[in-house]
Amino acid sequence: MKISIITVTLNSASFINHCLESVKRQTYDNIEHIIIDGGSNDGTLSLLKSKKKQISTLISESDNGIYDAMNKGLKIAKGEIIGFLNSDDFYATNDVLDSVYKLFKNNPTLDACYSDLEYVNALDTSKIIRYWKSSNFVFGAFSNGWCPPHPTFFVKRSIYKQYGNFDINYKIASDAELMMRFMEVKKIKVKYEPKVWVKFRIGGVSNRSLKNILIQNVEVFKALKNHELQFNYIIFFYKKLIMKMKQFLFK
Repeated sequence: MKISIITVTLNSASFINHCLESVKRQTYDNIEHIIIDGGSNDGTLSLLKSKKKQISTLISESDNGIYDAMNKGLKIAKGEIIGFLNSDDFYATNDVLDSVYKLFKNNPTLDACYSDLEYVNALDTSKIIRYWKSSNFVFGAFSNGWCPPHPTFFVKRSIYKQYGNFDINYKIASDAELMMRFMEVKKIKVKYEPKVWVKFRIGGVSNRSLKNILIQNVEVFKALKNHELQFNYIIFFYKKLIMKMKQFLFK
């Protein structure tokens, strides 16, 4: 089966090559790598064009934010399985996509899978800042502040067609809303793989500032309400704080 990897980028000349190379090095070879660029002006496009043999599709145009760009990728993706890899990030090992393929092959009714993620220093990726140790999904988990790391989340294309793409009304937490919608509301079949699949450079949009962290949580509450999922603010923040603290202890 073909696996589509969608990378959204804007002025990512410093790290996009590392992202591209991590996909190229994958031992699983039935891959299409789609790049959706928001109109970079820092040399990103020149670099991408020089790597055109590694890229299945390159689109560069203005968009309405990161999730609008992700939806553009979803519209043209041809793979049975779809994953997203941020332009600053990279796969932890060369067999990540082979592991994804085997999970779906060995579990024919599986709709999605996810794993663990390491936050690393932007310049020295050997330095682990946080270890996002995920866990098996149980219903009600999103109401308790739980969420799998989106860059490790691989989903069948048929699920997007059935249940929709990213809701661009959420500016920072649309990935959390989408996973919540798929897992809690639509009850798709998911499997957790307790391995590190992605290295995530510190400094992403959702964790760039305290303001963005606050906005992200407000949007998660909005999603919980919109999906009519019961939650308690105090319990949500308490359990989320405990989970965040554990990420620093695991590293």
